[in-house]
Amino acid sequence: MRQEPVLSPEDLAACRALLAGGSKSFHAASKLLPRRIAEPATALYAFCRVADDVIDLDPSPAALAELRDRLQRAYEGRPLPMPADRALAAVIARYAIPRAVPEALLDGFAWDRAGRRYATLADLTAYAARVAGTVGAMMALLMDERRPAVLARACDLGVAMQFSNIARDVGEDARAGRLYLPLDWMREAGLDPDAWLAEPVFDARLAGVVRRLLAEAAMLYRRSESGIARLPLACRPGIGAARWIYAEIGHQVARQGFDSVSRRAVVSGRRKVALLARSLGAIALPAGRTDAPCLPETRFLVEAVAAEPRRGQAPAPRLGAQVGWMLDLMLRLEQERALNPRLR
Repeated sequence: MRQEPVLSPEDLAACRALLAGGSKSFHAASKLLPRRIAEPATALYAFCRVADDVIDLDPSPAALAELRDRLQRAYEGRPLPMPADRALAAVIARYAIPRAVPEALLDGFAWDRAGRRYATLADLTAYAARVAGTVGAMMALLMDERRPAVLARACDLGVAMQFSNIARDVGEDARAGRLYLPLDWMREAGLDPDAWLAEPVFDARLAGVVRRLLAEAAMLYRRSESGIARLPLACRPGIGAARWIYAEIGHQVARQGFDSVSRRAVVSGRRKVALLARSLGAIALPAGRTDAPCLPETRFLVEAVAAEPRRGQAPAPRLGAQVGWMLDLMLRLEQERALNPRLR
């Protein structure tokens, strides 16, 4: 009988090092996740970083084929002798993550490196489902949450976060020759996508396109809350923090008149700490209804999980452990405020 791989402290430390200096928003939100979730999440993000770097350096089909082979080896329990690969093998075995989910993520990376553009919002959502909806689904699985309705809301949150990133990075992407805004929206606003990409400037027409995308993101953020409310108690603040911090990116873009061409929206450290504190309210979010239809573009992820046999779930933390975690969390937030008197 093959022994199930285990996430070792050494591989976990190497994964943390891979992520050093990476997503500050992920780092801030992860502070509010219990260790039993933050550790496997770090392993998943580390492999995502490795995959992104591989394709960034070599966007050829050969690089993608190499990554698919590494993924297959991880699923077969014989990962390459690399920390991120070993950690990935341990996490996907423990949490029964269907192979279709990380495979879709690799597809999204490939679309990215191919410079694909998106004719409609549905096309853009299909891309966001792969590069971010997959992450939402995997995070839900790390919390031993497999209910289709909750998974659909986790995918909503991932797609919303990607829309926020796209809205923030319009100018930066354009200067690198990339364009993610729906092409039909641009044409409706009187903008020729090719001509605009050749000379990316901000005007009221582009502001309207960015505003539309952020409105779609806001709708998905609201929908995600009923899913957050059904997560394990100890997980809600961390995921709530991700929801509020990423939504704040869009709010900052709006404050700048939806101009993300001549300037880049930044959520200040002070504001992030305030939002981390606000995320404690996610514990008391009303459950609400989760019967909003799954996005057509993320349905394949929800169905892939439904088709994967459920394995033994981790025992729920004892009440004493949850109370201890909450006290530790409040202490850490108080320490953040103490380091910066302006946050008081």
